[in-house]
Amino acid sequence: MSEPKAPTPTPAGDTYKGWLFKWTNYIKGYQRRWFVLSNGLLSYYRTQAEMGHTCRGTINLATANIAVEDSCNFVISNGGAQTYHLKASSEVERQRWITALELAKAKAVRNQAESGEGGKNEVQSTLRTLGSKVEDLSTCNDLIAKHGSALQRSLSELEGVRLGGDTDGKIRQVTERATLFRITSNAMINACRDFLALAQAHSKRWQKALHSERDQRIRLEETLEQLAKQHNHLERAFRGATVLPLSQSNPALNSKSLGSAKGDASDEDDENEFFDAMEDPQSLGSNPESPQSLEVEPVRKRRTKIPDKPNYSLNLWSIMKNCIGKELSKIPMPVNFNEPISMLQRLSEDLEYYELLDKAAKCQSSLEQLCYVAAFTVSSYSTTVHRTGKPFNPLLGETYELDRLRESGYRSLCEQVSHHPPAAAHHAISERGWTLRQEISLASKFRGKYLSIMPLGSIQCVFEKSNNHYSWKKVTTTVHNIIVGKLWIDQSGEIDVVNHRTGDCCHLKFAPYSYFSRDVARKVTGVVTDKEGKAHYVLSGTWDEKMEFSRVMQSNKGENGTEGKQKTVYQTLKAKELWKKNPLPEGAETMYYFSSLALTLNESEEGVAPTDSRRRPDQQLMEAGRWDEANAEKQRLEEKQRSVRREREREAQRAANLPEEGAEGDNYEAMWFERTEDVITGESMHVYKGGYWEAKDHGNWDMCPDIY
Repeated sequence: MSEPKAPTPTPAGDTYKGWLFKWTNYIKGYQRRWFVLSNGLLSYYRTQAEMGHTCRGTINLATANIAVEDSCNFVISNGGAQTYHLKASSEVERQRWITALELAKAKAVRNQAESGEGGKNEVQSTLRTLGSKVEDLSTCNDLIAKHGSALQRSLSELEGVRLGGDTDGKIRQVTERATLFRITSNAMINACRDFLALAQAHSKRWQKALHSERDQRIRLEETLEQLAKQHNHLERAFRGATVLPLSQSNPALNSKSLGSAKGDASDEDDENEFFDAMEDPQSLGSNPESPQSLEVEPVRKRRTKIPDKPNYSLNLWSIMKNCIGKELSKIPMPVNFNEPISMLQRLSEDLEYYELLDKAAKCQSSLEQLCYVAAFTVSSYSTTVHRTGKPFNPLLGETYELDRLRESGYRSLCEQVSHHPPAAAHHAISERGWTLRQEISLASKFRGKYLSIMPLGSIQCVFEKSNNHYSWKKVTTTVHNIIVGKLWIDQSGEIDVVNHRTGDCCHLKFAPYSYFSRDVARKVTGVVTDKEGKAHYVLSGTWDEKMEFSRVMQSNKGENGTEGKQKTVYQTLKAKELWKKNPLPEGAETMYYFSSLALTLNESEEGVAPTDSRRRPDQQLMEAGRWDEANAEKQRLEEKQRSVRREREREAQRAANLPEEGAEGDNYEAMWFERTEDVITGESMHVYKGGYWEAKDHGNWDMCPDIY
């Protein structure tokens, strides 16, 4: 069957349009498509009518290669995933397209070069201007010093002059020098003003440009994330689809020929009914273990939104003024200052970037593995940068499970194992070969202007394959502007991540924020050393954005630092990215700045223990925006907890035959954790003793206390 003849393409200003035949796959062959060449971009559509709403693909000619195959065929490729095999209706038409494409490519390359050169020239020009201003300031400074000294000498001479004939001359000399000094000072001031005005003007422009680039990058990342999710959804949707047997089609075609072997076929997605063949072309129906014969449970779709935070006002000072110096856990706080999540759930958020431990488990080098573990310790703070709300204090015996075995290969369990002091135990295990456990208790003090939260206890991570056993502690969290101004959070302190098997160590330093510091805010630095103290890697970044690591090639002692200590200078290879923060979900500012993981933590789930934080009524009421009811429910739960504790104390006293004032504490024991001494670190901590997941499988929670 003869192909329809495409009309001659027509130029329209800088735009070139026309019909071409584009290769799709071996089943459909060449398909007629409408191509538009404009502003260095070649785009195509199924029809002209599609131009207003659906573009099927675009190639940037500035980075593309154009090649002629024969009299009518030519190929355009960007060296990556995009390759267009095109055919014109005649040799003349093909040549017109080639000419238009080459001209458009040359112009695009030229514009790109000019744009880069223009920006470079502008920066260089600005730097030269700033440099000249600095020289002016330096000259003015020298003149001020010179004339100031002369003025001082004249004033000293004037003091020793007796009233006589030379008095007028001396006074006139002082006046002249004072005038010179004033003129020079004014010049200095004007030069400073010019310099500052110029710096501020360019600073605003560069800041605006930087924000614009950052916004574009975030939008691009979100788009790529959406595309990845759509791709994953399509893979799951077509996983069980029957493949067309080769014998029913052209037997000469192999599995590659069923796909778009000659390039991109993105415009055929909604028509294409053929898929890449499996390695075994036999009928799926004859295979008892085929996807069609098994029930595949779909991955659960988690929620992406929670109710917006109500705009309730409350005078914080009226509550906090009588609490200065007290621990945070002993301050009766209404839910107005909370976020609808418990401390156990906040602890589970440490697993937001579990992929870092997955990567660490694959490392052959223990030193490189330590870099990923250190990045994981930093990543746990990234979720706190905007989170000024206080999590709910867990009730004694409260639990929280995070089961992501199917989606991410891990599951974790938290339990509030002590009330005074408040302490929570956490155990997480992954199919990828790592186990994480921690016991955290909080010591906090309110100091009027700020609130300091000091986590006590340690975190441990064990890798099954290498038997590497790491431990570390958390840094201090400070909430500023408690009374006046906008609340903001800072992390400060030092962490030693130690590999107890090899003796390797990573020393991390969280620099406290300072208005006068020239360093980037929320800065974190680290050095990975072996047991002999030799540095192998340097880490740098921020706890709210990203971390990078560089391999150390050489180190030597430098100049003395601010504290008189000799600094070590490291010569390193090019830095590589270790970790990068995920963008917050859309509308996060009205949802307590929760991350995508945090939005799912309080989502109802079947089969969890009756002590699970998801079942806590005051927390659920607060999330729903019913804060008055939540406050009433919170008071009820706290009073119930106090009465249960008093009863346990009385039982402990009766069991020990002690008078009421003779017993200390109660006889509470955790449900799923037991206190033991770690043989590696020597620390006493609560460790998971088992039984929880088995109880969930059997649906038997009879042993759980009634805490709600």
